[in-house]
Amino acid sequence: MSDILDKSARETLAAFAAKSLSPVDYMTALIARVEASEPKVGALYAFEPERSLAEAKAAEARYMAGAPKGALDGMPVTIKELIAVKGEPVPLGTAAIDLVPAEDDAPTSARLREDGAIMFAKTTCPDYGMLSSGLSSFHQLARNPWKLSENPGGSSAGASAAGAAGYGPLHVGTDIGGSVRLPAGWTGLFGFKPTLGRIPIYPYYTGRAAGPMTPTVDDAALLMQTITRPDWRDATSPAYEPINWDVAPADVRGMKIGLMLDAGCGIDAEPEVMAAVQAAAEAFAAHGAEIVPIAPVLSREMLDGLDVAWRARFWGMMEALSPEKRAMILPYIREWAASGAAASPVQVAQGFDQTFAMRKTAAEAFQKVDAILSPVNPNVSYPADWASPTNDPIRPFEHICFTVPWNMGEQPACSINCGFSASGMPIGLQIVAPRFQDAKVFALAKAYEGWRGPITSWPRYDRELALA
Repeated sequence: MSDILDKSARETLAAFAAKSLSPVDYMTALIARVEASEPKVGALYAFEPERSLAEAKAAEARYMAGAPKGALDGMPVTIKELIAVKGEPVPLGTAAIDLVPAEDDAPTSARLREDGAIMFAKTTCPDYGMLSSGLSSFHQLARNPWKLSENPGGSSAGASAAGAAGYGPLHVGTDIGGSVRLPAGWTGLFGFKPTLGRIPIYPYYTGRAAGPMTPTVDDAALLMQTITRPDWRDATSPAYEPINWDVAPADVRGMKIGLMLDAGCGIDAEPEVMAAVQAAAEAFAAHGAEIVPIAPVLSREMLDGLDVAWRARFWGMMEALSPEKRAMILPYIREWAASGAAASPVQVAQGFDQTFAMRKTAAEAFQKVDAILSPVNPNVSYPADWASPTNDPIRPFEHICFTVPWNMGEQPACSINCGFSASGMPIGLQIVAPRFQDAKVFALAKAYEGWRGPITSWPRYDRELALA
């Protein structure tokens, strides 16, 4: 039965509609996989099998009557813990937050519910979503299914772990500096950060986006049809336009594509990462694109300024807590934010202004090229119990230098697997396009995915258990 879980979302939904597969049978198989895998993977929060089976039975009845609720009726989806689902607490990954059930669905979960998706679980994240790690003072430790001693990245840690472990094909994370793309890169998934506001999100903030994390580009395209529908609560959203996300693979002949191998600061890309990304660029060249080396868009001043502004912002949140509650926050995060108390108002304002400096250089980069390729993550992997690749709260953002400029510049960007290290860990290629050209990212990613071929070696712990 577990084989049905490895079909694409479209194949599964087509089988539901044809009555050749029951949503109940699919959910039963998914529950069995989760229960066999979760003791090792640690991806989920608020996993509710009984409710999910009841929703699957209701979806089955609708399909039998020929009246499905919507485009995703009966399809299981996970939602990152930071995204509110009515009736579920939003602990923000930290033990310091009181568990109060959300009064309403956030925009993403509202759209999924409208289309009949079964939000069978939420996925784990670190304290306040401020780590590229599955380390949390509240949630269990999320691990990378490809190698359980390694980190799945973050802050959409549970989403990446769930996607790689095969908890169905559809998962939604959030990204303010790389939190969809970074974990997708470290776990082999396709992760997409849209133009700011393209997927309505609430609460919104400078650079914050929601995005799909899926095994294939096509699975993400299916999700985009639902979660991009408008919601008035996101005041950053552009005017809604119905986009055809089922784009054909891009014809790259004559395209000028930038290749950025130097992030400008932070951790240098490791040799295996550089080699994989260069090989991907060569594939674009072999199909007719002109590859143009380009300079970084980020500087040390920009990264450090953002760090100061974020430290002050999060310390303001923590300062409102009682000393007892504050002591429950992950020490790494507490130490990182505490130095924000010493920043002067001028330093905080100057730091926040660096978001606009990034916006300027990110826009300038597209005056000479149609798209940009780069690494997603500079390193191959790091231990599961580390808070970040440096594991140093004094240098917390050295690994986000390829990803964070596109949050501040608002450009659409994705991570797509472009190979594996000698140790068997996935390596991510980032594809970036100008603002509002989200469909171009999908077209380029679909082209590259076709040249690369499918990933056939996804880790499956339920099968290992069955064979033991």
